[in-house]
Amino acid sequence: MNLLKTIREDFEMIFDRDPAARSRLEIVLCYPGLHALVIHRVAHCMWNHRLKLLGRLLAHFARWITGIEIHPGATIGRRFFIDHGMGVVIGETTEVGDDCMLYQGVTLGGTSSEKGKRHPTLGDRVIAGAGAIVLGPINIGHDSRVGSSSVVIHDVPPFSTVVGIPAKVVRRRDPIVCEEGEHHFDLQHASLPDPFGDAISGLRKSVEELNSRLMELERKQ
Repeated sequence: MNLLKTIREDFEMIFDRDPAARSRLEIVLCYPGLHALVIHRVAHCMWNHRLKLLGRLLAHFARWITGIEIHPGATIGRRFFIDHGMGVVIGETTEVGDDCMLYQGVTLGGTSSEKGKRHPTLGDRVIAGAGAIVLGPINIGHDSRVGSSSVVIHDVPPFSTVVGIPAKVVRRRDPIVCEEGEHHFDLQHASLPDPFGDAISGLRKSVEELNSRLMELERKQ
């Protein structure tokens, strides 16, 4: 796809993702996620045309002005959105599908010093909450969500929600059917299940039931 057309899509989709976006001028001037992405598109083009040092220098410049580090070797799909963005790190062999979204502090990192594929692959429409860490050459399925501050080290099936350290699947959702040309963005990343809270609540209920039985036995004696 034409580079300018891709950048235009990156710009236009911000109105769909961020209700705080009020004008085109504000987006151009005040959205570091867009700045980092546009610079990455150019740096990635340089990287693919064997201008690797120039690509790295441009990526370093983007990191300096935005606080977002995207290696020029990373492959980023269409309509990618980084909300706020400070502290986001995307490694060299990362592959990101279309319509994905990352919040601040997300790391798509590697776990090996060897050459080759060592960073994650994200399917289409994946959302990673603030502070999430996805490590290694694993696959995050289409339409999945990674909870804030979760650490993902295993593959995630499509249409799943994962939370925890290490992250585990806590919910599977039905596929979302959209009309051709439409894009569904499930931004309710704050309303995730709390498996640890549910476990504690279950233990508390069990203890209360045991106490009630003990008190009943003491009354009968």
